[in-house]
Amino acid sequence: MAVSAEKGRRRREVTSYSDWMSQLPPELHSIPLFHLAIPGSHDSMSYDLDINSSIVEPDRLKRLSKIYCEDTITKQLDAGVRYFDLRIARKPGDTNPTRLYFYHGLCTRTDVETLLKVINDWAVRHPREILILDLSNFKGFDKKIEGRLHSHLINFIKTLFGAKLFLKWNIPTLEKCWNQGKNVIVSYDYPPAQQAGLWSKITYFYGQSMDPTRVESRLRQALERPGSIHSFSVCGLNLTLPEDVRILKYILRLCDNLVNVIQRSLPRLQQWVKEQAGKTPVNIIASDLVTRNGFVSMVVQLNISKHVKA
Repeated sequence: MAVSAEKGRRRREVTSYSDWMSQLPPELHSIPLFHLAIPGSHDSMSYDLDINSSIVEPDRLKRLSKIYCEDTITKQLDAGVRYFDLRIARKPGDTNPTRLYFYHGLCTRTDVETLLKVINDWAVRHPREILILDLSNFKGFDKKIEGRLHSHLINFIKTLFGAKLFLKWNIPTLEKCWNQGKNVIVSYDYPPAQQAGLWSKITYFYGQSMDPTRVESRLRQALERPGSIHSFSVCGLNLTLPEDVRILKYILRLCDNLVNVIQRSLPRLQQWVKEQAGKTPVNIIASDLVTRNGFVSMVVQLNISKHVKA
């Protein structure tokens, strides 16, 4: 029996995380994507912040500590990340009436349309990898121009991704996506967007603390609450900076900054989520520094481990 189990594990081993979905066991191809463990990045565009841009959140110092926390989107995709936390903003005074950027305290250097084209090109090269883009926040969308900005961005998304878009009318599975030639799912946190078939806001569970013990406790409570099995959800392993003067503790230290604090917390949080996944369903698991510490392989392996046990 032990030899048979070992052979089964070898047959299900993922050898390339740039195409890990296509390497999952056939038995997982027909289950809803809501039931797969999917690696995701929190603050996905934090590597691209423009330190010369207008400050979107002037009351916070978070912007100083998030710069260069992640690798580029292309490197994240190649590493196996399949969910992206993309927060949208319009730069004050921009002379282009429809140009938008991403933001995490500061706006990015790269505009939204340019980055989405990069993602689209990657999706074309990897047709069996399903990408989940979570667009939210929409800072600087003044009431007078809000409708026009949303309409422009939604139309751009539908035109760019075209037939690759898997719309909200059906339950997505790997098999269904592959058979239909669709590998991009867009969540858009603006109710009228659902009329265009884009997915509604994805629930994101936060630990709301810099203390891994508190993060684990709050996430456990969230995951153990009854919820819909017909929608995406995110378990966020990311630490959350305090809103008060305590934030200085993490952004002013030269030798032990936020990135180092996150790096130290990841092994513990990853071990916790591996144990928790055996007790409660988990779907998207997001973190900072997603290309490090074996994060992607840990999340992907949850699917294979569950299947072997079953």
